[in-house]
Amino acid sequence: WYRLAAAKGDATAQYKLGTCSMVGIGVVQNETEAARWFRLAADNGHAGSQYNHAVWYQNGAGVEQDYAEALRWYR
Repeated sequence: WYRLAAAKGDATAQYKLGTCSMVGIGVVQNETEAARWFRLAADNGHAGSQYNHAVWYQNGAGVEQDYAEALRWYR
């Protein structure tokens, strides 16, 4: 269900898929895939994903570390 809703642009479903990928719930744990889902949700206005995306850029988890990009998402 999440994948179908996420494919239709549902930000909450994209966030949940990011969370599942981050911790390995129902899928193989994959930080790169989690970052992709969080980015999609963030672009669709999901506040939790925007925060997660900022943290990931700050720490270099699932994406290349980029403090400027982290700051952009924190704002």
